[in-house]
Amino acid sequence: MDEVFKALSDPSRRRLLDRLNERNGQSLTELCAGLDMARQSVTKHLAVLEAAMLVTTVRRGREKLHYLNAAPINEIAERWINQYDHNRVRALSDLKRALEDTPMTKPEFVYTTYIRTTPEELWRALTEPAFTRRYWGIVIDSDWQAGSSMTWEKEGASQSDPEQVVLEADPHRRLVYAWHAFTPEWNPTIEPERLAQIALEPRSHVSFDIEPHGELVKLTVVHDNFEPGSLVAEMVSGGWPMVLSSLKTLLETGDAQPVAA
Repeated sequence: MDEVFKALSDPSRRRLLDRLNERNGQSLTELCAGLDMARQSVTKHLAVLEAAMLVTTVRRGREKLHYLNAAPINEIAERWINQYDHNRVRALSDLKRALEDTPMTKPEFVYTTYIRTTPEELWRALTEPAFTRRYWGIVIDSDWQAGSSMTWEKEGASQSDPEQVVLEADPHRRLVYAWHAFTPEWNPTIEPERLAQIALEPRSHVSFDIEPHGELVKLTVVHDNFEPGSLVAEMVSGGWPMVLSSLKTLLETGDAQPVAA
């Protein structure tokens, strides 16, 4: 909590967040361009933002790309917000909205959270219905082998699809799967015209990388493979921070309210 407010107190760090809000997934070189700051200063400010988990990074070949991370802001809002005064609450709310509504030409969402659990328990929470039902309100049925099919269930509705498969599965380390299909039974509130547009989009992908981090486990979630202007990207942009907050609460306290899928 203190690290978040410390990180936000510096105008240069807020400017870097603004730059990422304009265009997410930038390299250090791209972030330095046009800034009246030395490269070393930018590196130091990014380190503070990373320590506060307001920025997370992903390696793409030799490049290190920087992304806004809404997960810790959502955790603060959901679990400890009432402890702080109105101005701080408003500042966090504004930042949370900006992080979740980041405009991107080719959307890609990256979230990182640290959970007091074990890799084995976190893997169970990502794959076993007894867990997903409690923090997510859904059940995913699969044998969790690469290439295997997946059936999604919520509120009595069940659906599967030939492209709805497990892409990678390395137990306790990495899981990647194709996102679920959108059907009238599964998504009754979506207009038929939007469902028809969504059906033309490539299937998006979600990856979960699990890394031990002392007494904690670092979980990095990447939702990508969207095309520019994707309706699915628009629909899922704000959902993951809530899911991850609920997952963290369940694993650390044993109690969580499921979020809407």
